[in-house]
Amino acid sequence: MKVIIIEDEKPAARRLGRLLAELEVNVATMLHSVEESIEWFQNNPHPDLIFLDIQLSDGLSFEIFDTIEVKSAIIFTTAYDEYALQAFKLNSIDYLLKPIDDEELEKAVKQYREIHTEREPISVDFEDIKKLLVNPLEREYKKRFTAKVGQHLKIINADEVECFYSENKGTYAATTDGRNYLLDHTLEQLEEELSPKLFFRVSRKFYVNINHIKDIISYTNSRLQIKLNQYKEQEIIVSRERVKDFKLWLE
Repeated sequence: MKVIIIEDEKPAARRLGRLLAELEVNVATMLHSVEESIEWFQNNPHPDLIFLDIQLSDGLSFEIFDTIEVKSAIIFTTAYDEYALQAFKLNSIDYLLKPIDDEELEKAVKQYREIHTEREPISVDFEDIKKLLVNPLEREYKKRFTAKVGQHLKIINADEVECFYSENKGTYAATTDGRNYLLDHTLEQLEEELSPKLFFRVSRKFYVNINHIKDIISYTNSRLQIKLNQYKEQEIIVSRERVKDFKLWLE
C-alpha cells in the first residue's frame, strides 16, 4: 500500500507518519502545499491512499484536484467542525478530527484495507464540500497556559514563553521573566497545540519560540546550538536529523 500525507504543519505530518509506521503503513512522501502537491502528482504514480489536510499554507487542498484527476482513496485530517464532517460522510469519505487519535487512525486504516480489494477509483464531489468551506476558519492554536504556583494559578501567554522543555518527567515553560513553570502537558500534547509559525521542536526535550532566539551557533556533528534571551539552565541543541527542517522553519 502506497501512502502519502499532504499536511502543511510539518510536526503534525511527522506525528501522523510515526503513528502510521506503528500500524505498519509506510508513508512514501510528505507534501506540504498545494503547489508542491500538484507538481508531485504530475510527476509520480498516484498513491493508493492520501491523508489530506484541508487548509494548506497556500490554499485549500481541493485546489490540487482542480488540476489533478483523483486516482486515490482519501482520508481527511481536519480541524473543522461537525457540520462539515457530515458532508464528508455523505460523500463516502473517511475523516480524522485533529488532534488525531491513534485508535481512530487504526480504525480508518483497517476500514481502508477491508474495502481496498478490487475497489473502484474513489469519486469525490469536492465542489459540494468546498461550498461548506467558503470562509474556512483558521486553525486556532493555544494562546495561553496555566501553571499552579502554590495555591494560585498562573496564566502564561504563549508569546511570553521562550521555550518548553522536559525534565525529570515534567514539562516546563521558560518565560521571558526568567521563571520556569511546571505544566500539566507533555511535549507530545504540545505538538498539536503550538503554532508551528512560532514554535519548533528542536529535539526530544525542547520546543523553542522563534521570537526569543538570541543566537544560533554551529555545534559538533553538524548540529546547532541555540541561545535564548533569558533561559540558560541547559544547552539547547538542534538534533542533527532536525537541522534541515529547522533552517527551513527560520526562513
